Amino acid sequence: MEYHIKFKLWIEKDGDIIIGLGRDKLLGEIEKTGSISKAAKNVGMSYKKAWSFLKTMENRLGVKLIKTRRGGKKGGGTELTEDAKKLLAEFEKISTAFENLKEQLEKNG
Repeated sequence: MEYHIKFKLWIEKDGDIIIGLGRDKLLGEIEKTGSISKAAKNVGMSYKKAWSFLKTMENRLGVKLIKTRRGGKKGGGTELTEDAKKLLAEFEKISTAFENLKEQLEKNG
């Protein structure tokens, strides 16, 4: 019998979602592009929704996840804080573990 296992993964705090696959991708794109607007576009969400996700995550965790620089001669930009990098790394570690388990179960199933 052939089948495929599907799962959705997210991390919660006090019953509220902090990070899931969409927010993970958003943080990863911010890290790559240095821009919230470029990151939002790359993951297929509006700038407004991206800001909403970022502020919600920060409020739920009680830490800053991004540092922004206003435009000027060097231009503006956004970078992840150390807390955001830790959150992203932890989520990706958990996601990889789940993906590996899924593949193992499908292979042995």
